[in-house]
Amino acid sequence: MSDHAVDQNVSSRRRTGRGRRAGAAVAAAAVLGAGAYAGYRFLSPAPQDKDVAAAAGHLQEFLDAWAANRPADAAGLTDSPDSAVSLLQSVMKNMAPTKAVITADRDRASKGDRGAVKVPFKVSLQTAGAGELVYDSEAKVVKDGAGAWKVQFSTPVVHPQMEAGQTLALAANSGRGRILDKDGAPLEAASLTGAVDEQGKGVSGLQARYQKELSGGAAYGKSVVVADRRSGAVVKPLTQGPSGKGEDIRTTIDQKVQRAASAALEGLDKNASIVAIDPRTGAVLAAANRPGGMNRALEGRYPPGSTFKVVTAAALLKAGMKPTDVAACPKFASVDGQRFENQNQFVLPEGSLLRDSFAKSCNTFFVEARRKVAGPALPETAESFGIGGPWDIGAVSYDGSVPLPASDNELAASTIGQARVQASPLVMASMAATVKEGAFKQPVLVPDHVRNRHTAPALEAAVAEGLREMMRATVTHGAAAALKDVPGTAHAKTGTAEYGEAKPPQTHAWMIGYLGDRDVAWSVLIEDGGSGGKDAGPVAARFLEALR
Repeated sequence: MSDHAVDQNVSSRRRTGRGRRAGAAVAAAAVLGAGAYAGYRFLSPAPQDKDVAAAAGHLQEFLDAWAANRPADAAGLTDSPDSAVSLLQSVMKNMAPTKAVITADRDRASKGDRGAVKVPFKVSLQTAGAGELVYDSEAKVVKDGAGAWKVQFSTPVVHPQMEAGQTLALAANSGRGRILDKDGAPLEAASLTGAVDEQGKGVSGLQARYQKELSGGAAYGKSVVVADRRSGAVVKPLTQGPSGKGEDIRTTIDQKVQRAASAALEGLDKNASIVAIDPRTGAVLAAANRPGGMNRALEGRYPPGSTFKVVTAAALLKAGMKPTDVAACPKFASVDGQRFENQNQFVLPEGSLLRDSFAKSCNTFFVEARRKVAGPALPETAESFGIGGPWDIGAVSYDGSVPLPASDNELAASTIGQARVQASPLVMASMAATVKEGAFKQPVLVPDHVRNRHTAPALEAAVAEGLREMMRATVTHGAAAALKDVPGTAHAKTGTAEYGEAKPPQTHAWMIGYLGDRDVAWSVLIEDGGSGGKDAGPVAARFLEALR
């Protein structure tokens, strides 16, 4: 055999060997492949029972409607629609979730007795006041007589720790501090205390200003509880917010005075405020607003009108005038072509005194006397009443402004509380208190949190005495006659303050004053209220009568 023949034979055997091995490999692969497929089918879960799958899908429809806050739709998928809609409405109203995700665990659904299918599910409710509530529950899904799937509804389906007659609710954590009156009782004045949002955070008034102190550092202000549906009483807590203990905030409010102020404003169809102050200390005894909301009593900015004549009269007295000096009160006064007049264009008889022009609130006299209080006289006199600057009362307040007049016309208007003169009811009550005390005592509402009380030079004795005499005359024979029969020797000043561009001008009604035999000074403001004497006067009288 040739070498070539030998090579061919070897090659042929090699090819035959390769072919046999390849065939064996293909056969093995076929067998292995069949085994692998069979093994996959053996290891995978068996197809879910059609009834189980259908029941789990029906429950998810129920859960989706619940999460979307469609209680009627959810209830229609149950065997007890009336009970279901009532409880779901209660839970969703009480919890007010900002986000709800409720998901059936289909893989764990199982068939039980009589064809009932038990399906676990998970609930996640994100609340604005208590954070996220996450819990597990389960429901049975059954076929009714017509063969339709229904969720077997009961109270524990909604939460497993609830029983019939109970619901889920949010309850305020007891750790938040309280806002107290001067005697340590919880304060009831709404627009003064302010509001707390759904997260338990103060958003207005003292609740906002003292959020850190009141909250004690708590992140949430509420907890989730099981509550009795009829009484609302807490049955058991489900979550507990941070346990920080908040600080109580004590104010100077006298609730008897506060209630008297609030009652005096009842029945008014205009925005109105009353502030009362203790002249000896500056303690704010009352700050009432109608309606609630903005605390106009402390923060409002208004032209004070003729109540500002207290400052102008003080400047005139400092300049040497006396209440018994003659003070002519004509019908009109003209300044560079601008005409000023008295309300209803009244005049006072010849020989009338400064005391009379003050008591009757004669605009034309004060306008004509402007040169006696020119330059910085009005702003500097206003400083003796603390006006303009900066008050630390323990709350947000507007402390008034009396700018240096920029022209003769502005000086004329400023003498009667117009032009750019601005004040709050708090400022005007303080003005009356300063007259009684003889010195400015900065108003204070939250004494424990006041750091820097504003001070001002005391009124000269003759100035204070002259103002007291004229404010008493305003009651006895002037524009504040509504207070003539009020017990306590009332002293007052009325104001009718023009504002806006309407013709004739709209007016705010003011009355400020104090009682001679009691430590209380006050101011009444009625926005767009007409006349100080006619409209604000009766409100002030009701307030003072209630203080008896």
